[in-house]
Amino acid sequence: MTQAMPSDDAAHLLIVDDDSRIRSLLNRYLTGEGYRVSEAADATEARRKLQTFAFDLVILDVMMPGESGFDLLNSTLAGTEIPVIMLTARGESDDRINGFELGADDYLTKPFEPRELVLRIARALKRAGGTQKQWHSAVAFGTFVFDIEREELRNGAEVVRLTDRERTLMKAFSQQPGETIARHLLITDEAKMSERTVDVQINRLRRKIEVDPANPRYLQTIRGVGYRLMADPRD
Repeated sequence: MTQAMPSDDAAHLLIVDDDSRIRSLLNRYLTGEGYRVSEAADATEARRKLQTFAFDLVILDVMMPGESGFDLLNSTLAGTEIPVIMLTARGESDDRINGFELGADDYLTKPFEPRELVLRIARALKRAGGTQKQWHSAVAFGTFVFDIEREELRNGAEVVRLTDRERTLMKAFSQQPGETIARHLLITDEAKMSERTVDVQINRLRRKIEVDPANPRYLQTIRGVGYRLMADPRD
């Protein structure tokens, strides 16, 4: 049976764990529970995604190579309104206390039952009001509409052909219409890109959506920072 896709207004969760098997299992299970799910293998990747996309909750492993979950919690998540559930193989009370002092909302020791995690997620989202967050399914600019779920760009009735990288860029911009995204945050590890490569991809995308790519109206450059897409969200 094909698993149904989560709705556009479903809570968006970020799983941060260096164990790919755990990430895959949780992704599949939580998607089946109706959540939208993204993954990060380490603190660096998680930080980039946190700065690029809006998340309702983070599931954060404590023991990771390089920066630990505590480090990420302290440097990036502390002081935000994003609920954090810590996952760890440790069971010592000092670690739990440390996590709570740094701002974690809940703490779950491995191994655990996925159903218990689902219940803790629901409880944390309810406390944070995350299920009340409004999401948009598309953005419109000029004669163009980009469907975020389908990752499809239309100019009127015509579908605009995009490369995989162009779709990724459009999705990132469309999830935060009108907001500036730093150039380095648009770099993906799997593409082994540089900031210069991002500039090239942006210029190619502009040739598809701008009347005058040299003087862009929609995909604007914020000098010394990055780019933003001037678009209106649609339900």
